[in-house]
Amino acid sequence: MRGKLVAGNWKMNGNLASNQSLLKSLIPLLKPISGTRCAVCVPYPYLNQTEQVLRGSGIAWGAQDVCEYDHGAYTGGVSAGMVADFGCRYVIVGHSERRALFGDTDKAVALKFAAVLKAGLTPILCVGETLAEREAGVAEQVVARQMDAVTLHSGIAGLGQAVMAYEPVWAIGTGKTATPDEAQAMHAYIRGRVAEQDMRVADGLPLLYGGSVKAANAEQLFAMPDIDGGLIGGASLVAEEFAAICRAA
Repeated sequence: MRGKLVAGNWKMNGNLASNQSLLKSLIPLLKPISGTRCAVCVPYPYLNQTEQVLRGSGIAWGAQDVCEYDHGAYTGGVSAGMVADFGCRYVIVGHSERRALFGDTDKAVALKFAAVLKAGLTPILCVGETLAEREAGVAEQVVARQMDAVTLHSGIAGLGQAVMAYEPVWAIGTGKTATPDEAQAMHAYIRGRVAEQDMRVADGLPLLYGGSVKAANAEQLFAMPDIDGGLIGGASLVAEEFAAICRAA
């Protein structure tokens, strides 16, 4: 369902004490915000803690990745069914750090996306190009390739049960941000590409922007017609900053 969504991605940060403080601080800060869904995606070991603190708060939570397999001899793997046991609503799949640092291929991302849907959870599918790809003029082709891998496996209807996040790789954790017009242009391209296959899915698909979003630039970004919120990295680790971004949405 399309609507405003701001999801925090804690990445590999946190500990029991700091998490407790952050989560408890978020509840009163986010409770007065209406019309925007808010969520945090936390490292696996902290899913139980997050569930215990946030249950009933109106703030959703999720995982940052899953294994593409349901169960079996996959040492170190965590299945979508396992994270569902902790009340997760969302799972990030295809984040650029997973693609670049851990070797997640387009095929692997497509399988993970399907596994998340099978578990009854909502995938947050990340797509985006590197600086070299943008400068070479192939940004749209890269994003199209990443999208097509998923729709070929799960069908365009699969996107109707998902969220997408456009994250230009060159703007993640760098302090650089795509201008609102640059971000809007890619979001419009993504929605248009989905619309070529199913207008209903395109109209209902939440599209998030991720890439050094802060309270200072969130309002301009979220005012764009095809930007429905954000996938927030470092700023989601600071309660007041994250709340300000949610208010901007």
